[in-house]
Amino acid sequence: MVMRSSKAEWQGNLREGKGSVELGSGAFKGSYSFPSRFEDGTGTNPEELIAAAHAGCYSMALSAGLSKAGFNPTRVHTVANVHLEKVGEGFEITTIELETEAEIPGIDEAAFAQQAEAAKVGCPISKALAGPAIKLNAKLLQTAK
Repeated sequence: MVMRSSKAEWQGNLREGKGSVELGSGAFKGSYSFPSRFEDGTGTNPEELIAAAHAGCYSMALSAGLSKAGFNPTRVHTVANVHLEKVGEGFEITTIELETEAEIPGIDEAAFAQQAEAAKVGCPISKALAGPAIKLNAKLLQTAK
């Protein structure tokens, strides 16, 4: 099967140091720092990258499940919110919220809810991140029939 990789480097101490991350494909390279991770500083952070991966994986998983069930989705849009919180002496990702909107001709709310939940459980990134609670808010947008 496929293997993907990315790389990161950190220089300096925790508070004043700086880092960079780069996707193996070269599609993204960005800097990160203590302020970009734990405050509102400029740059990216590992949690933001996890959110992007989860949103992308979930959208594809939902589209695949819908197609397999005989529906033809026109659009699946997902936002992943990753919560990083201080727990004890360290930090933990405590919750991931997936907020998705989808346009799917000919589906009812019950079938959509079933497919949305199945995608949450079945997406490979959800499986990899099974430690934190993953919450889902799925909204079916009305489409012309």
